[in-house]
Amino acid sequence: MRRVYADYNATTPLNPAVLEAMLPYLGQKFGNASSIHIFGRDARAAIDDARVRIAKLLGAQEGEIIFTGSGTEADNNAIFGIRPGHIITSSIEHHAVLHACQQRPDVTYLPVSGDCLVDPADLRKAIRKDTVLVSIMWANNETGTIQPISELAAVCREHGIPFHTDAVQAFGKLPVTVADVDLLTLSAHKFYGPKGVGVLYVRRGMKLTPLLYGGSHESDRRAGTENVAGIVGLAKAAELPAVDFVELTEKLAAGIVEAIPGAHRNGHPRQRVSNTVNFSFDGCRFEGLLLGLDLEGVAVSSGSACAVGSLEPSHVLLAMGVSRERARAAVRFSFGAGTTLADVDYILSVLPRVIHRLRTLS
Repeated sequence: MRRVYADYNATTPLNPAVLEAMLPYLGQKFGNASSIHIFGRDARAAIDDARVRIAKLLGAQEGEIIFTGSGTEADNNAIFGIRPGHIITSSIEHHAVLHACQQRPDVTYLPVSGDCLVDPADLRKAIRKDTVLVSIMWANNETGTIQPISELAAVCREHGIPFHTDAVQAFGKLPVTVADVDLLTLSAHKFYGPKGVGVLYVRRGMKLTPLLYGGSHESDRRAGTENVAGIVGLAKAAELPAVDFVELTEKLAAGIVEAIPGAHRNGHPRQRVSNTVNFSFDGCRFEGLLLGLDLEGVAVSSGSACAVGSLEPSHVLLAMGVSRERARAAVRFSFGAGTTLADVDYILSVLPRVIHRLRTLS
């Protein structure tokens, strides 16, 4: 049976060149970067080099880059590290932002359009004198919709409010720089790097309270012995060339619409990252769709991998005004470097019969 991985938004495989760059720091170059002897200095040099390379890619200064243990940690540091006050976010954020914001006492959640877009006018209306942070994701992890980051950031600049963006699903798929933002989050395993390492960009001059205490690592901004191999791998992965998947995703979307009655595309059809397609299928439930496709060798998702185990419909689709029934029938297809036209053809060959079987049983 053919195996097709179509869940690249959940995680990506480690690129062979990234693994090769990491291997020395998993073996002979094992030093602690805080040690002053040669073993430690080798590790410190590798981290310093990675910081310079990431900063260059983002258009940042190297002192503005903090290495973290994940994108979730970076998001949490941006939200909890800011001073007390009112926060604004959107209703479609990843749970790393949403659940962190729920721990803050005063948060406004902006609505989105039926295409999954935040309106800068809504942001302008929500700003208050005590607003201390706005956090809006760059690209949505479920629908792929790209937010108007420059316009949103411009509203924040007018009011002197720091703007954070979770760019985890945007980096490696879009040109991402820090020109318009004050805080930005990355996660290596979303762009063919290792799991367990991320980045928080913090614009110079911003005061952010650390989440972790215990050492002077990362210039007193993030305590904990650095994951040297992971950081090296992150920098190498960040330099990999981006790939355009429009041909693949549009072939899939057109094939679904043609072959499957009652299929509904979710999210903006054009303003989205090129690798992501989200569809709801009338008369189905996502649990059956995921299991049915898995039995046919196709790995997909109903949304964020961090929400696995939940039988609740996607909060993103509900925020877009999609009915609970249709949201419960949604599947996300996300492609990556290993996806081929033959993979798309295989998905289109098995998907109709999976859906027919589910509709027959319901």
